Amino acid sequence: MVEPVPDQINFPETEEKILELWKKLDVFQSCLKQSKGKPRYTFYDGPPFATGLPHYGHILAGTIKDIVTRYAHQNGYHVERRFGWDTHGLPVEYEIDKKLGITGPADVAKIGIKAYNDECRKIVMRYSEEWEFIVNRLGRWIDFKNDYKTLYPWFMESVWWVFKQLYSSGLVYRGFKVMPFSTACNTPLSNFESGQNYKDVVDPAVIISFPLDEDPGVSLIAWTTTPWTLPSNMALCVNPTMTYVKIRHLKDDKVYIMMEDRLVALFKKEGEYEILQKYVGTDLKGKSYKPLFEYFAEYKKNGQAFRVVTDKYVTNESGTGIVHQAPYFGQDDYSVCIRHGVITKEDVICPVDDSGRFTEEVTDFAGQYVKDADKNIVKLLKQKGRMVDSSSIKHSYPFCWRSDTPLIYRGVPSWFVKVEEIVSKLMENNQKTYWVPNFVKEKRFANWLRDAHDWAISRNRYWGTPIPLWVSEDYEEIVCVGSIEELATLTGTLVEDLHRDTIDHLTIPSRRPGHPPLKRVSEVFDCWFESGSMPYAQSHYPFEKRKEFEDGFPADFIAEGIDQTRGWFYTLLVLSTALFNKPPFKNLIVNGLVLASDGQKMSKRKKNYPDPLQIVHKFGADALRLYLTNSPVVRAESLRFKEEGVNDVLKDVFLPWYNAYRFLIQNVLRLEREEKQRFLHNEDTFKPPKNIMDRWILSFTQSLIKFFRQEMEAYRLYTVIPKLVRFVGMLTNWYVRFNRKRLKGEEGLEDCEAALHTLYSVLFSMIRVMAPFTPFLTEHMYQNLKHLIHPDSTQEKNTESIHYLMIPHPREDLIDTNIEESVSKMQSVIELARVIRDRKTIPTKYPLREVVVIDTDQQSLDQVKSLQKYILEELNVRAITASQDKGRYGVMLKAEPDHMVLGKRLKGDFKRVSAGIRQLTDAQLQDFRSRGEIVVEGHTLREGDLRLSYASADDQSSQYEAHSDSQVLVLLDVTPDQSMVDEGQAREVINRLQKLRKKAHLQPSEDITIYYQVTPSAERLSQVIESHAEFIDTTIKQPLLKFPVSSSNEEIIRETFKLKTASLELVILRGHVAGRAGQTKSSQPQQQIVSNGPGPFCRFINVVLCGTEPQGGAKSTQGTVLLENPRGDFTLTLNQLRGHIQVIFGLQGGSLRLYKNKDRSSEITEPVPDIYSLHASTVYAYVS
Repeated sequence: MVEPVPDQINFPETEEKILELWKKLDVFQSCLKQSKGKPRYTFYDGPPFATGLPHYGHILAGTIKDIVTRYAHQNGYHVERRFGWDTHGLPVEYEIDKKLGITGPADVAKIGIKAYNDECRKIVMRYSEEWEFIVNRLGRWIDFKNDYKTLYPWFMESVWWVFKQLYSSGLVYRGFKVMPFSTACNTPLSNFESGQNYKDVVDPAVIISFPLDEDPGVSLIAWTTTPWTLPSNMALCVNPTMTYVKIRHLKDDKVYIMMEDRLVALFKKEGEYEILQKYVGTDLKGKSYKPLFEYFAEYKKNGQAFRVVTDKYVTNESGTGIVHQAPYFGQDDYSVCIRHGVITKEDVICPVDDSGRFTEEVTDFAGQYVKDADKNIVKLLKQKGRMVDSSSIKHSYPFCWRSDTPLIYRGVPSWFVKVEEIVSKLMENNQKTYWVPNFVKEKRFANWLRDAHDWAISRNRYWGTPIPLWVSEDYEEIVCVGSIEELATLTGTLVEDLHRDTIDHLTIPSRRPGHPPLKRVSEVFDCWFESGSMPYAQSHYPFEKRKEFEDGFPADFIAEGIDQTRGWFYTLLVLSTALFNKPPFKNLIVNGLVLASDGQKMSKRKKNYPDPLQIVHKFGADALRLYLTNSPVVRAESLRFKEEGVNDVLKDVFLPWYNAYRFLIQNVLRLEREEKQRFLHNEDTFKPPKNIMDRWILSFTQSLIKFFRQEMEAYRLYTVIPKLVRFVGMLTNWYVRFNRKRLKGEEGLEDCEAALHTLYSVLFSMIRVMAPFTPFLTEHMYQNLKHLIHPDSTQEKNTESIHYLMIPHPREDLIDTNIEESVSKMQSVIELARVIRDRKTIPTKYPLREVVVIDTDQQSLDQVKSLQKYILEELNVRAITASQDKGRYGVMLKAEPDHMVLGKRLKGDFKRVSAGIRQLTDAQLQDFRSRGEIVVEGHTLREGDLRLSYASADDQSSQYEAHSDSQVLVLLDVTPDQSMVDEGQAREVINRLQKLRKKAHLQPSEDITIYYQVTPSAERLSQVIESHAEFIDTTIKQPLLKFPVSSSNEEIIRETFKLKTASLELVILRGHVAGRAGQTKSSQPQQQIVSNGPGPFCRFINVVLCGTEPQGGAKSTQGTVLLENPRGDFTLTLNQLRGHIQVIFGLQGGSLRLYKNKDRSSEITEPVPDIYSLHASTVYAYVS
């Protein structure tokens, strides 16, 4: 049975109960079983490291993945979701290096690779339990039991297979390259890894002199920000076509050669130097100079080093225009020096070890870390007289993404994949993919692919998948192994594990007689190669599930952060293109970065963000999910995480939504209790009611479902979620608000049932649509709502969970765009008028005479008129006028300049243009509105340059206040009227009464008596309450009596309110107490209605209750009901009249029939052409 819904809800606690329900029902696995045999939807999950806890970036990407895969399942697909773990590589090794105090390869050699890898194996899943807990707590459904880990031997075997395919295709080679190098991790990094962590740093910036051999009095001067590379200097490079000058420094009479365009690097003014001679760069080529240090002086003997070379990579944008060349510490340096014969490929001039320390060759600085040695090198060069200028520079510099230490560029031998050779294929396959947002694919990613370099896939490390190459000492013989079985055949040993400690000792006999056996190369794979191989390796392809993989490749969907454009997205595409010439996925959502609230990167050290679990425990997972996904971050932009934003989701979305659900259940239970009617909803047979607001919300819902399906098919979460959030507002602020009386049964049983079925239909549709986004709250509502589903309408075999149900398809028969447009117009009018009330500080409780709606489109005016009943009631105005002529009301457009925008842009012309703006006529401004621009005093102005408003044409005070949007103009008559002010005060009293009743947690159906006292008693508020007694009683449906308070009933609550200058004390007692209500009803015999003086100013009827006794504390069987209040407004319908009669006599349950005669010979039924025709007559009421 359906359960009553409490007033309050604790969202996190409710979610915990839902988790228990899911566990009990095993809902996720049940979903997978139910969808077996349906079309497959393939999803790849990018593997995170388990050496750290999940952060908001993981949570965001995981939520996006969960939403899309849940939607796919509830749209009729079978969606396997397996969690993956990245268990190899630097993140793990760096932790072990810190733990064991390892600083380089020698330390690993001491303990042995097996002991080192054993330590790594211990921590790879350090936080796996925490990951599983957090992921599950956030409502993400993914299979942890059937996971994949990159350390599984079967996964590693597939990685070997991938590599062998590349090797056999000629896409793998061994080369020497200057690469980003992590000295903390003792390994080179790929070009995309090095781009992940740039920081602003301050480095020394020095200009050094290189005296010419031919004339030691003249020195070439070069600039560098890496003094530590100077001991390895082998040449100087100039641009061959640019102009260089020999100058005399007038300060110290020294002579230097530098680029003419770069004189600013050394001199602030022209008077500081004298130009002695000019050269073209080629004139300097071949000139030799004196080395800075003697470490590699032997290379000067044969003339190959310490000379000037030329290359166009030298620019006039920085430095002195002469670049010092340290070939093993810069890729350009290496290329230039090889090409000019400064060094050969056999020459290795790299006096820095894997830990970034100088080797014994550099005697002055041996053992020093290179960045620490900078200051010592600068000091020595000053002593040698080679320092021309010394300063510092702040610039962006790459840091190791794992150890957060500065990278250096260092020449290392490595194994490469030939990416440059397949760039055109990468570009073609990229075009076959669909990205959201598209600009990331077309710009950021495409640009990266266009300039892609060969990929260095080897790492000089230990804990990883070993590169399966066995080579001879001279590298003339190389064998690539592609499987465990092949390794066993070649080595005679069958292994179960493929890590270094298991296979490094295995050898393969040489095919060349008399040669020693082949040994495995020492390197392991870059962990990005493993994650890029996951589509194949997670299925152990091609060794198992071959057909299953090939049927599901490429994947239908993947999602990760924008930082993966140079990471996982790239490696996936490179490998799938190299293997199959296919893209690895069809659809991709790229999310932006989640930053701290101050815009900085989230940092554990700085503690500049709240712990994710604290947020979940405080607000719930659904709130966090919706906050993250209803933000710019799903458009690949950045989000500044703010805790109050999560709270706003509760306040602005979940609580109104919950209250609409609670209101439905509350009134369904009331209907069953009072009318003894069981409420069951059959979605299949449900037909749209006649009520225009019912038809609107049903149409709006179906249009939303149509839009939702269309946009979800296009993976545009950034358009879907705002619409869903807006829908909650439409439902609660417009539909429920406008139909409260109908839903509460105050306008008749039939109308009540129609409204309840409408609201149920909308909520039931909504929870199914919202289920992928807010899985907990929708499940919570469904567990109660499902008891109201008619058994005949159940299509699914299992209805225990909302997540077993399919997303509904739009019902075209319920969509009425004309009604949606009409209500939209009505909403615009109401919202514009509310702004006017706010501007004039006139609360809605105070009625106003008239609202005027002006629109040039007659159809729009007709739409507004069709809903005038709601406009009058919501705005609390007496009349509405629709017109196409604003001139009739003396209103015109006026314009003011935006001072900030135009002042900055126009500068001296601003004053003249401002005057011109103020002179613009109404016609000119109307034209500006339609065209979007206007020329004033020779300047073209557009939207944002002007602020438009409406004013009275004659600048005199007007009875109307105006406000407009781009289509409609609303005028509100704001002239004061005492009767309206009085009614407004009466409404204020009602408001305080209702608030006090709510504060006491009283249900609307509970019998109470309210006492009041106004202080001072002479205040007008006393008269207002007396004169509006009937209005107040009818609204609150409970007796309101003057002090003194009866002592016969229990006092529930007492409070005093301030209303302008008066104090209003209110007291609520439990039960009904006889008072004013009884005294105003006649105590004469039923047959004879006796007047108690002049009749009411408003039209009315007298009522006699027949055949039953009054209930709920009412004593008399006779009464009077106003057909209007005030005169000419708020006319009752027949249903409303029945409702008022039921209130007067305390009747609950049963339907009421009204007759003009006591013998029931003339029943009053719909339609009543004119309710006022009953004025002053007696009506006889019978309960059927």
